[in-house]
Amino acid sequence: MTGKDLQTAQGVLSVAALLCLLVGWFNVFPPVVTVFLSARLFYVLVGISFILQAPTIINRKFVYPMYIAAALCIIGAFMPVDSPLKVMKTIGLLAGIIISFSNRSYQGR
Repeated sequence: MTGKDLQTAQGVLSVAALLCLLVGWFNVFPPVVTVFLSARLFYVLVGISFILQAPTIINRKFVYPMYIAAALCIIGAFMPVDSPLKVMKTIGLLAGIIISFSNRSYQGR
């Protein structure tokens, strides 16, 4: 996948994930659909985005941690709602965000 295609795919995934969050906040659909979109599909989309981003990470020692963060998001999304292990999706999300920010190069003045 080329750089432009990767950016487009991540943009589409980001918009879809944002829509899932908005549906969860505003309770537009019945509770079952809302929970599916905001507590499951959102984390799956974020996990896929992390998978797409992992090969482009500048610091190579963060590539596998990004894959692990993606796996935590995706696996955690399929945990039962009342499971104490569902926290893994949030840990994966936070880890992936931290790795993403560490990947950005500093553009000093």
